[in-house]
Amino acid sequence: MANVVIIAVGVFFLAMGVYALTAPAALARPFRIVVEEPESRSEIRAVYGGFGIAVAVVLVLAVFDVAGIRAGVVVTVAAALAGMAFGRLVSRFLDRPTSFYPVWFYFWVEVVAAGVLVIAQFSEL
Repeated sequence: MANVVIIAVGVFFLAMGVYALTAPAALARPFRIVVEEPESRSEIRAVYGGFGIAVAVVLVLAVFDVAGIRAGVVVTVAAALAGMAFGRLVSRFLDRPTSFYPVWFYFWVEVVAAGVLVIAQFSEL
């Protein structure tokens, strides 16, 4: 069951990565980010696209525990997701309140994904 959780989170990152590489403006639109310049598209493709695909790849490697990396990868990805959720909380206190989607929707996606990864790594699911 733990592998299913890791793969599910990996699929999410893969989908985000492919979407960011192919449609950077569409990915950023729900956040009201205007992506008109090549530099903007490059940033979205790098941070959401390339990073997302890289995370998906290391999660696949973690499923097979290649070179004993499973625990390190799973904990690192969980920490990254928790860090993203934390950034959204900071923004909530520094900025005006926002609607549930997209900010709070992705906050909960990040919190849940981080939590299930930690549970998958440290317990028998």
